[in-house]
Amino acid sequence: MANRIFAAVLLVVTLGYAVIAFTTIKAPFQYDPLGPESWPRILSAVAILCLLFILWKPDAEGLDVTRRVWFRLTAAVVLLFGYAELYEPLGFILSTILFGTILSAMLGARKLRALGFGVASGVAGYLLCVTLMDLNLPDGALLEPLFETSQQGES
Repeated sequence: MANRIFAAVLLVVTLGYAVIAFTTIKAPFQYDPLGPESWPRILSAVAILCLLFILWKPDAEGLDVTRRVWFRLTAAVVLLFGYAELYEPLGFILSTILFGTILSAMLGARKLRALGFGVASGVAGYLLCVTLMDLNLPDGALLEPLFETSQQGES
C-alpha cells in the first residue's frame, strides 16, 4: 500500500512538472535537438509512465528499511544538495571530485579508492562534457582570481 500512496503523491507532483515542462519552459534558441525544452518533457513523460506502472502493479514485498539505510539515503540527499550549492563556486571538477569521493567512501570504498574514483570522475566527466558534448561547465568562481593573477603576470 505504501508503494501506491508514494506513487500517487509523486504522480501529482510529476503531472505539475509536466504541465510546466510543456507550457512554460521556452528556450530562446536551441543549438541541440535535445535542448533545454526537450529534456524536461522527456523526463516528465518517462516518470509518469513509471509511476502509472507502480500504481497498476506495486511490489508485493513490504518496505522494511533499517535506520542505517535511512541515514545513508538522507546523507546522499544532503550530499546532492551540497554538490548543487558548490557546483558554481568550486567549478565542475572540484565539486565532482568532492562529491564522488565522499559518496563512494560512504558506500564502503577505502579512502584511496574513493579519492581515485572522485578524481577520475571529475576529470573524465569534465573532458567528456567539454570535448565530446561541447558543453560549457563552470570553472569555479572561487578559483577565478587565482587564474586571473597568473594570466596577468604573463602579459
